[in-house]
Amino acid sequence: MSRLALKHIGKVYDNGHVAIDDVSLEMADGEFMVFVGPSGCGKSTLLRMIAGLEDISSGELWIDDKLANDIEPAKRGLAMVFQSYALYPHMTVRDNMAFSLKLAGHRRAEIDAAVRRAAQTLQIEHLLDRKPKALSGGQRQRVAIGRAIVRRPGVFLFDEPLSNLDASLRVQMRIELARLHQELGSTMIYVTHDQVEAMTMGNRIAVFNAGRVEQVGAPLELYQRPANRFVAGFLGAPRMNFMPARALGRHAGGLELELPGGFRLALPFIGAGSDELTLGVRAEHLRFAEAGLAATVQLVEHLGDQQIVYLRHAGEGETIAMKLPGHEAEPRPGERRFIAPDPLHCHLFDGDGLALERPEPALRPAAELSA
Repeated sequence: MSRLALKHIGKVYDNGHVAIDDVSLEMADGEFMVFVGPSGCGKSTLLRMIAGLEDISSGELWIDDKLANDIEPAKRGLAMVFQSYALYPHMTVRDNMAFSLKLAGHRRAEIDAAVRRAAQTLQIEHLLDRKPKALSGGQRQRVAIGRAIVRRPGVFLFDEPLSNLDASLRVQMRIELARLHQELGSTMIYVTHDQVEAMTMGNRIAVFNAGRVEQVGAPLELYQRPANRFVAGFLGAPRMNFMPARALGRHAGGLELELPGGFRLALPFIGAGSDELTLGVRAEHLRFAEAGLAATVQLVEHLGDQQIVYLRHAGEGETIAMKLPGHEAEPRPGERRFIAPDPLHCHLFDGDGLALERPEPALRPAAELSA
């Protein structure tokens, strides 16, 4: 196991492009940290800087108690799994997985045992004597993961390793990687653009945007108390609904807002930085009501245990998503309904996109989140 500390890390390319802008993070021994964000946000670049495959322009990288900026990649005690497979085409699966151990001078029996354990974990025992050209894309990626597993490094670095797998295998591999983390106790850093992977795998998540870290925290913490509109909109499926709101003042119920169409809503927020705000509410915290925000049903998606209703409210072009239990009566496209948010689970953002302070909401059940 190893611990990592990134202190004011920056990356600037020769053309002046700032890929990483003053990132500071600490990862404890045995932690599973996920870097998540849209394409081009810098998360893979930072991972490569940790691995030693990209130079660090500024700041310090510490691995345990050693400054690692200038340590060669092979001596950092890391193993990296890329999105691309990077397998030796002339070697069998067995030899690909065993190659690093052979170079390190391990005994044959030890190598065979390590390869066998990794192959069992990844369900590729029957592929050990094949060469990469005889494997599917998903099988090649599992071999690449197995090649890292056999080394048992202090830190695993995963750069979107499951993106080439089909949906069912991705779910299985998420389970296997989580189990592997528990078994080995190694520090793991996992890069993905898939917020479902981030929410289900990481002890903590670092949300990246344009080379900066927007927020770091446990999955539920980020989901329930996003620091800004970017984090709120990135995590969650469907994405959080946003609509303009105008602060009218305060009364016993809290901060009174006016939403599009003249609907007024009192929310228990501590204060407002400006009159012009943005209301954020997740799909599971909206319900049909006798009075509220007028909207027209556009589409209904049936997902078995639940249905997602897409609506458009008067005067606004943005679609609103609402989750309903699968057994409820299905609304019809074109039907006009009133919708109302749960005041205890609403979010408010000021003109700079920063979240306003609000009381702590009740934790949602894990089953509801995973749904």
